[in-house]
Amino acid sequence: MSEIVLKLKQASAVLGVTPKELQNLVQFGIVKPRLRRQVFWFDKEGLLRAKVALYLKESLGASTQTLARFTEALFEEPSRCGRSSVTLLSRPRAGDQPVEIRVPLGSLAQEIDQRLPLANLSPDLPRGRKRLGWAGELLDKVLMASGDLKNSSDAEIIHAVRTERSRGKAVPEVSILGEATKKTVSRRR
Repeated sequence: MSEIVLKLKQASAVLGVTPKELQNLVQFGIVKPRLRRQVFWFDKEGLLRAKVALYLKESLGASTQTLARFTEALFEEPSRCGRSSVTLLSRPRAGDQPVEIRVPLGSLAQEIDQRLPLANLSPDLPRGRKRLGWAGELLDKVLMASGDLKNSSDAEIIHAVRTERSRGKAVPEVSILGEATKKTVSRRR
């Protein structure tokens, strides 16, 4: 595959996150894209690093410090990036049993490759400039969306919005694998 270099908005479209969420990963030093003329440029490794951080954040609910530490440890040695999966061991305190975290690098890299065409759908515009006719396009999209909601009541719309928001706040499921049995535990906040 040829060398890919994407701007922040294009990279966020490929990763399936908002530009702000990707910008936060950069700001906290979890992802380190090249910076040229005050513009972040993401290459293949930067995209994979961000995808791994987002995977760990979603599956563990980890803090930014923990994400930075795990991601840095994983990408310390470039030869690890070619593997299909990598297992991280984390020992919360000295003397404790380590916690194993398996990261499916191969499938995350494949997902990035499959979503690369989305970068072309999100052109990055020069700062402070909007395309001609952007207001009309926005109005057309709002009118089209309102047509889809014609047969829905206010209560149904509110219920759908609340359901979607609560999905984002769901606590990840934690699986405990034993020798004889497999038990799944869900943590509650």
